[in-house]
Amino acid sequence: MRHGNAGRKLGRTASHRKATLSSLSVALIRHKKIRTTTAKAKEARMVVEKLITRAKNAVLKEADAKIKDVHARREVFAFLRDREAVSMLFNEIAGKVASRPGGYTRVVKLGQRQGDGAEVAILELVDYNTGQEKAAPKPKAKAAAGRKRGPKGKTAAKKAEEKKGEAETAATPAKAEPVQPEAKESDSK
Repeated sequence: MRHGNAGRKLGRTASHRKATLSSLSVALIRHKKIRTTTAKAKEARMVVEKLITRAKNAVLKEADAKIKDVHARREVFAFLRDREAVSMLFNEIAGKVASRPGGYTRVVKLGQRQGDGAEVAILELVDYNTGQEKAAPKPKAKAAAGRKRGPKGKTAAKKAEEKKGEAETAATPAKAEPVQPEAKESDSK
């Protein structure tokens, strides 16, 4: 039985799993939106939510006491190991989510990946909503049917365009007026 065994193992050892989640967290903090497998996105979401809450509480505490909460920054740095990400988290993100009581991230499922069929999702910060990523348009079956080649190697679509172009040129009267270049006035003294 799995009583009390929360979390996904992601097919990794404990140290590898910790490194993976740290890397995903740094990428999310830097780029505000990442694309990964659904399982990794759900695991990273739990980690990032705790980091953002920690930073938000530290920033609120700093505003009251007028001094930096160095301990909170060091604890977050111990997990992220990226100074730029820590500074972005405390300076930019924590201030933006100060009024939000939780739920800082969202997971948007995209379907299956082409190569291995893994479920793919986007993990993004809610307050930095840049819109959902649109799926690539699927090729239409009708387009493939119109590509049959004739005896001279032209497709049916090209033949139809040529006939249409010939009909338009025959219907319009020919008005060919040559364009005369403007005469330049020369300065003669």
